[in-house]
Amino acid sequence: MRRTLLTTASLGLLLGLAAIPAPAWAETCDDLWYARNEIYKAQGYCFRTRRGIEAFGNAGCRYDNAEDLPLSNSQRRSIAEIQREERARRCPR
Repeated sequence: MRRTLLTTASLGLLLGLAAIPAPAWAETCDDLWYARNEIYKAQGYCFRTRRGIEAFGNAGCRYDNAEDLPLSNSQRRSIAEIQREERARRCPR
């Protein structure tokens, strides 16, 4: 799995790409997983899976449920697009 920590600037760019189909910026299911979970991390999600904790840690987390995250409409659209692409590619859950 490729683990690349995005800077604030690149995260902003990623969020700005929400209107562009996922294949334009995500090459693999791992890329999609990472992009989606990076949005969750930025909003304070507390990861429960080993993969999530290893990739992002839980320092500073505040929310145990993704449904409770204070997401903007843009972030919600980005997550929905990523999830659509994950389903289309039949990415593992």
